[in-house]
Amino acid sequence: MFDSEEIKKLAKEATGETTLLYIKDTEVVWGYLAQERMKQVMEATGAAMVYADRYVIKNGQREQAPVIDYQMGSLRDDFDFGAVVMVRTAALKEAASRMKASYHFAGFYDLRLKLSQRYEFVHINEYLYTEQEKDLRLSGQKQFDYVDPRNRERQIEMEQACTEHLKEIGGYLAPQFKSVDFNQAAFEVEASVIIPVKNRVKTIKDAINSVLSQVADFPFNVIVVDNHSTDGTTEVIAQLAADERVIHVIPERTDLGIGGCWNMGIHHPQCGKFAIQLDSDDLYSDEHTLSKMVNAFYEQQCAMVIGTYRMTDFDLNTLPPGIIDHKEWTPENGRNNALRINGLGAPRAFFTPIIRQIGFPNTSYGEDYAVGLAISRHYQIGRVYDVVYLCRRWSGNSDAALNVFQVNANNLYKDRIRTWELKARI
Repeated sequence: MFDSEEIKKLAKEATGETTLLYIKDTEVVWGYLAQERMKQVMEATGAAMVYADRYVIKNGQREQAPVIDYQMGSLRDDFDFGAVVMVRTAALKEAASRMKASYHFAGFYDLRLKLSQRYEFVHINEYLYTEQEKDLRLSGQKQFDYVDPRNRERQIEMEQACTEHLKEIGGYLAPQFKSVDFNQAAFEVEASVIIPVKNRVKTIKDAINSVLSQVADFPFNVIVVDNHSTDGTTEVIAQLAADERVIHVIPERTDLGIGGCWNMGIHHPQCGKFAIQLDSDDLYSDEHTLSKMVNAFYEQQCAMVIGTYRMTDFDLNTLPPGIIDHKEWTPENGRNNALRINGLGAPRAFFTPIIRQIGFPNTSYGEDYAVGLAISRHYQIGRVYDVVYLCRRWSGNSDAALNVFQVNANNLYKDRIRTWELKARI
């Protein structure tokens, strides 16, 4: 089902008015009159493809597994349609006739992108079948599949198919970027590390100390935006603020997400020329992280820099998948491929005048992805491929083990971000 030639052969041989495509190698048990219902909705809406919510069997138990609405920005190659979709055969044949490349892995992805260019997809919010779930990994494990070196050949094909799609719909951006003037404004310090935090009494001291231990030939500070912690975090920060480089900010507002806290940090009058990320759970890998990140701005003439991190437990032992370097990024096509993948990496650093203009959405999920896409629309994003950051995983991490409803909410929002960005680029 994922080979282009098989897709084209299937389209040629299909004779019925509609064609059911099974896109997972799993057993499907249909609900009563479910296929008839899919065809009924297709006829009523004129859609070229319909797909539905379903149940899944996990460890012998039946669970609800809804899917989400497809939109213009649903460019992820891992978009979850479920195990089966119904396609209008005439549209299948027409879309397949426009498939130019011959892929081993991206055949169905290429097909549905071609379909989306001219036809509507309809999500049926009804549980129409049951499938056997084979991938029982937690959400925190699945989310890094696209940076697994074992999937590299597959990812290259997906990038090629997505880039072709963007060119066909007018959303492709050539590698031509605005220049960055690093002397456009004066700053007291060269770099500020921004740490939004709420109720991380066990980790915030380590995070701040990993900043204070940095060795650099420029002045820097750390702006800790304490979002009304109640577990002793505030007191720990207050003690560390005896060091004048630690700026402890407690917002008057009580409606801030992580993005809102970032906005407080970057607009603080003591924010430096470059604003550099550190999550309250994490650490810089050594005392040279700040220098490497700041140097990258000047060397690569970019408005944003993204580093490389290593996944660890709290004893700093490496956890799978290990080093996350996002080497799929290229200066030539990175900002186009960014519309297909679900994240850009860490730590993230920004040239402050530009990130102040763009600002963060006031959310606690996807805010970093949104600003990365917006910056990449106009400016080059630089990369540091040395491991400069340690991402410590624990049971309280926000994306360690999400249920399907939380995963869907997150994916729907990121698809929406992609939709807005794609429309802006077009």
